[in-house]
Amino acid sequence: MNDVRQEPGTRNDEIRVDLRVIADMVDPNSRVLDVGCGDGALLYHLVHNKQVDGRGIEISRDGVNACVSRGLSVIQGDADTDLDDYPTDSFDYVILSQTLQATREPRTVLENLLRIGNRAIVSFPNFAHWRMRLSLLLHGRMPQTDVLPYEWYETPNIHFCTIKDFIILCDEMGITIERSITVGYDGRARGIGSSMFFANLIGEQGVFLLNRGAAKR
Repeated sequence: MNDVRQEPGTRNDEIRVDLRVIADMVDPNSRVLDVGCGDGALLYHLVHNKQVDGRGIEISRDGVNACVSRGLSVIQGDADTDLDDYPTDSFDYVILSQTLQATREPRTVLENLLRIGNRAIVSFPNFAHWRMRLSLLLHGRMPQTDVLPYEWYETPNIHFCTIKDFIILCDEMGITIERSITVGYDGRARGIGSSMFFANLIGEQGVFLLNRGAAKR
């Protein structure tokens, strides 16, 4: 178990709403790998509030330094190339938050997440959100939002997808979706339920709890 004591624990309302949704999906005292963990805000929250045995991978040196300064166990690594090094079933949860769209091989990354962990939690910006559609229609340019703030020529995101795209991919891969939640522009979290069209339209982000399902060995 990580022994991180130099800062007090964080409340749920002190992290972004999408990270709160992810944190609520994680059982206490579990083993967690956070891939693309950024500055460690989610991992720190989980270690202190759910007593998880937490590890992280982050591609940026600044992110790794921020995590280490918080006392977190994080190494520099790339989701596309370094997940192969992790043993099968070495974690209860593998988290990929706001990173899938920046990977070169999203399908291979998903396969690795569910090989390494019993479950995976994946979140990503939804390119079919109504603000995206309207911006493209009215301005004829690649949209920019708080979730996708980059100009098209400098974005790290190379595989945009929609909530519908992701659900179809999971079905094709035999992955079971245990929980599916959208986070709207207003910050509200809503279950997707049976209305995929509505979720795809109003969900600025999608958050999914996955297990191997039919693909389980």
